[in-house]
Amino acid sequence: MAKSAPFITTGAAVLALALTGCAAGSPTTTVPQAALGHVHGLGFDPDSGGTYAATHNGVWLLPTEQLPASYPSQEAASIGAPRKVGGHTQDTMGFTVADGGELFASGHPGPDDQEDLGDPLGLVRSTDRANSWETVSLADVVDFHDLDAVPLPGGELRVYGYDATAGVVRVSDDGGANWQQNAAIELRDLAADAANPDRVYATTSNGFLVSDDRGATFDRVKGAPPLYLVDLLDDGGGFVGVDVTGQLWSSDSRSWVKHGMVEGTPEALTSVTGDDGEHWILIADARGIVATSDFGETVTVLTTNGG
Repeated sequence: MAKSAPFITTGAAVLALALTGCAAGSPTTTVPQAALGHVHGLGFDPDSGGTYAATHNGVWLLPTEQLPASYPSQEAASIGAPRKVGGHTQDTMGFTVADGGELFASGHPGPDDQEDLGDPLGLVRSTDRANSWETVSLADVVDFHDLDAVPLPGGELRVYGYDATAGVVRVSDDGGANWQQNAAIELRDLAADAANPDRVYATTSNGFLVSDDRGATFDRVKGAPPLYLVDLLDDGGGFVGVDVTGQLWSSDSRSWVKHGMVEGTPEALTSVTGDDGEHWILIADARGIVATSDFGETVTVLTTNGG
């Protein structure tokens, strides 16, 4: 499903022109293929060791045993090939993995999915690793195209969501049960800061923006490249992102460094901190879903995308 923000089409067109003929990081061995469709989100669950892809065709568990020991919990995902979890075919738009292994998602149900889910889904939650989903709130009302969740000092879970139906940022301080409507903004990606739960970042056609008031107002991040996708590094040490030309960037919050290029139009990106503190980046692009520990200079293809 196409994103609602108008600048996404522009960004995709720029990427397609800029990256024609780019073939960095091609796999040297046969890798599995899966009919993922469009990949809307990627996430790693430290509790289960599972690496997930949220797609137009359900939520998939990805094989990671081919990665070196610095990637966490390969043994938990020694599945050989991507596996659709629970047989669900929902168009999983927004997706995030919260502390404690809770998965949150939004989007639209598949034709043979649970009859008790709304369309749009609103906010749904899984506590059994995506095998089943329950409605939390806003069923039949909101289609969140992006989600993130961070713990609050008192133990509650704050959930940020981009409501693509209304074009606004929503925030919940009780795990998604009740929501406050905040800034009206057209964004492609958002990322909340676990070290400062009031701070949330957004990629937009007007640049890379930050809010320090729970998404009520946003200001430009000075000196930042025009990021298309972004994630905070898990230790709070900065950012990783890809701009509208497909260039990967990292930042320590003081300066920005160029790295490798993605291939084709990027669909999703997330960071994973390895068992030894090494940063792994997962990217969904024209190669499929790839993993890199050197910001795209070299990659391992976890799966190709067969549609």
